[in-house]
Amino acid sequence: MIHRELAAGRWYQFSFSEQLANIGADVGRTIKWKNKGHLDFSREALRRALELLGLSLSDPKNQNHRIKELTIVREALIDYFEGSNIYKSTDEAWENYFMYFNWIAARERGK
Repeated sequence: MIHRELAAGRWYQFSFSEQLANIGADVGRTIKWKNKGHLDFSREALRRALELLGLSLSDPKNQNHRIKELTIVREALIDYFEGSNIYKSTDEAWENYFMYFNWIAARERGK
């Protein structure tokens, strides 16, 4: 496990938007490294993003209406970066999706 400190409970104190914004940061790194041709770094960033997604899936506050979204995000990320991209995702679409959560998280913090 990469995020031992977060898994110990800190992750569950974050709002849903903060969780997705943090996942989005690793997805952004995945995209950046992929586009630079550093596939090992890209895969490692994806691994971090998927680990955080797993923590969000196990968060009790996300157990109701957010489980479906988180599961779809995980499936689509794996499909885009490691699969055949059957969902026709793009770098731009992923960046736009996660940017929304950055904006909401910043508003929640009063910035």
